[in-house]
Amino acid sequence: MTSGTSNGSMSQTDVVISGVKRMLSSRRLRPGDRLPIEKDLAAELQVSRGSLREGVRALSTMGILETRQGAGTFVTRLEPAALLSAMEFWVGLQDGERANQVHTVRRALETEAAAAAAIRIGEEQLDAAERILERAHAAIHAARIDHAAAMQCDVEFHRLVAEASANHVLSALIETVSTNTIRGRMWRSIHDNEGLLATHREHLGILEALRRHDVDRARTRMANHLYAVEDYVTAIPESGLEGREADPLGALADSEAVR
Repeated sequence: MTSGTSNGSMSQTDVVISGVKRMLSSRRLRPGDRLPIEKDLAAELQVSRGSLREGVRALSTMGILETRQGAGTFVTRLEPAALLSAMEFWVGLQDGERANQVHTVRRALETEAAAAAAIRIGEEQLDAAERILERAHAAIHAARIDHAAAMQCDVEFHRLVAEASANHVLSALIETVSTNTIRGRMWRSIHDNEGLLATHREHLGILEALRRHDVDRARTRMANHLYAVEDYVTAIPESGLEGREADPLGALADSEAVR
């Protein structure tokens, strides 16, 4: 994102990005506000109007600004999930040791989310979690295991726990790093029926701790669960995760159903 002449050691585009960031940090601009008109903002930031437009495009790509036809350019709601979209893209590209590191980050985040959820979760969310696990039980114990449905329930359960933490940033970060774990978790679901049953038992244990509002137990059970998943997934050879297009269940990892 460098173009045009530079202002000191910064490109003009970077000057625009830095200037808008200062306006947001100082609360001169707030979510939903309209940017000053192009001519005035370019003069204030001492950049060309072309560089200003490029900076606006970069900030729009980041999810910070949005241009509305005929109305101008506005600050978005600055929701964490939208702002982390670039990171989610990067996470989805990781493999090998970096993928293992992503799993470690996921465990750290979800363990603390479970602890926070144990304090804040309400009866409606507890009942919703129970219904999810009932669906998972049905999928696992069907005459022919419904792996896609079981995986969907797995994703929904972890998402509900993250949302029950009532920490929107934490929840968004978990959603971001979880995308890279879907393929390995699906592989385990398909190739390790005992592991699938163990996962369900662990989910039930987490739910029990949440119902008791037991912070330490919720944290410990989530950590133990994710250690088990992490150990299994990181042991899968890279060749085992190749050719997902040939596997109709592999598409689950990229579908909106698990987002």
